[in-house]
Amino acid sequence: AHVEDKVPAELQTILGVELWCWLTNPYKKDKRNKDTRNSKKAKGLNARQKREMKVFQIKPEQQRYELFLPLHDLWRQYIIDVCHGLKPSSSPQFVQQKLLKADFHGAIITVVRSKCPSYVGTTGILVQEFKHVFKIITKEDRLKVIPKRNSVFAVEINGFVSHIYGSKFEQRSSERSAKKFKVKGTIDL
Repeated sequence: AHVEDKVPAELQTILGVELWCWLTNPYKKDKRNKDTRNSKKAKGLNARQKREMKVFQIKPEQQRYELFLPLHDLWRQYIIDVCHGLKPSSSPQFVQQKLLKADFHGAIITVVRSKCPSYVGTTGILVQEFKHVFKIITKEDRLKVIPKRNSVFAVEINGFVSHIYGSKFEQRSSERSAKKFKVKGTIDL
């Protein structure tokens, strides 16, 4: 039981504020308010709820190339900022290191090589990136899902073309930004 429950209301008004604060102990945690605080916190959705609500699915009427062109413009500005201006004098190794940890949402990517020949030559704006696939929207307003494994992608920024080995990119973009990459030779498909 709390002190405030034991002290009658008339006595609380007579004792005044200072004595009342001393009796209620302001440093003691109030267990009754804990339940109300926890219920006010917003709880996120779990994976099943996200799938049922189709949170990550792009509606067919929104699968238009021109809708994502402003995203590409933002991405170009972002990459130029990340690469410190992207001058012609910048070394390719420096740009590659920056691109490894960069976010590619909005980039125009092209499939250069793949084990599946039907993917080769596909070009579009990267709309979603998952652990194992890229979702790109093509100029024909088609949403294509392209696996990262056994594919090589090309990204062009201001005349500088960079190749991305999808097998090395099999992570979420948030995990990739924190990862340290080791320098290794190229891998044949």
